[in-house]
Amino acid sequence: MWETLRAHPDVLWSFGLALALVVVLTPVVGRVGRIVGAVDEPGERRRLHVLPIPRLGGVALFLSIIVPALAFLDLSGAYRGILLGAALATTVGFVDDLRGLPWWAKLSGQAATAAVPIGFGVTIDRFTFPPFDPQVLPPWIGIPITFVWIVAIMNMVNFLDGLDGLAAGIAAIAGSTFSLIALSLGKPEAAVLAAIVAGSCFGFLRQNFYPARIFMGDSGAFLLGFTLATLSIQGLLKTASIVALFFPLLVLAIPIIDTSFVVARRLKHREKLYAADQAHLHHRFLRRGFSQRRAALTMYAWCLTLAAAALATRFAPPRPGGDWQLGPTLLGGGLGLVAVAFSLYVVYLLEIVKLTSPRARRREAAARERDRQSA
Repeated sequence: MWETLRAHPDVLWSFGLALALVVVLTPVVGRVGRIVGAVDEPGERRRLHVLPIPRLGGVALFLSIIVPALAFLDLSGAYRGILLGAALATTVGFVDDLRGLPWWAKLSGQAATAAVPIGFGVTIDRFTFPPFDPQVLPPWIGIPITFVWIVAIMNMVNFLDGLDGLAAGIAAIAGSTFSLIALSLGKPEAAVLAAIVAGSCFGFLRQNFYPARIFMGDSGAFLLGFTLATLSIQGLLKTASIVALFFPLLVLAIPIIDTSFVVARRLKHREKLYAADQAHLHHRFLRRGFSQRRAALTMYAWCLTLAAAALATRFAPPRPGGDWQLGPTLLGGGLGLVAVAFSLYVVYLLEIVKLTSPRARRREAAARERDRQSA
């Protein structure tokens, strides 16, 4: 892995440039946000902060991504579409941060954003999942899957952005992991862009970690969700690696799990899917007595275990030549067990799946109904 990094110094240079730019630009953007009134006021039902905080951090993230990308990437093909889509994603979020958009307008903007890279050939064109042989997907299947994946990840990262530094930290870990895996798969441009995203997010945490002095807003959440979604396609899924499907699913497992359980809960209780609430994982951590800092660090640690499992799958495969190897098997199995154990701990701690009897569930449902009627 280290030899591969030394062979591609652009990955490290782009990471450093993105980090430096966002550190310089974020305070400036924060002051502009206060001047134009793009400020998150405390007091709303799902707000956790107690002071007004500017929410245009996504502009600083975008500038710190676009400048290194223009310097280090070849923009003659798919990556032009990715950067154009990133600009559109940031614009949609920026308008929402300034004026507020209804859910259908945001969804329409996300749909238009997803269409941009697809038009430049960024699509899921193969299916690689053990024990099946790699299968080529026809466009009429691959394009809709790509569209849904991009829009879904944009929303998942946006939902995750409810705790100081949480979305930026998860995106930083995901970007770093994607960069290393893409580099090992012979995708240096994807590795560079993923490193740029990671550097931007790490630098942004200087102002965004608890207590945050700026929020990324929808502009930042849409931008990061879009870039991570397209990077997972262009850098990881467009390969014949038999475990390629596992990489994005493992690294992005936290926003996927968070959104899946929230959507399932809203469907169960017949609530609006687009309505804000306090059912996300980070809200559950806070209700269990975690501080914002501890909750964010715990979710970072969870994400790191999943990323380590993904990296072990790529860099220490148990059967590199068709024969089982003891060392890689133990390493990969151990990291996999740690990731599974941490995930089960979170599920148990947050009571995501309540292991209660049917009678107890009926009592809980009756109690909720009585509370609803009394209210």
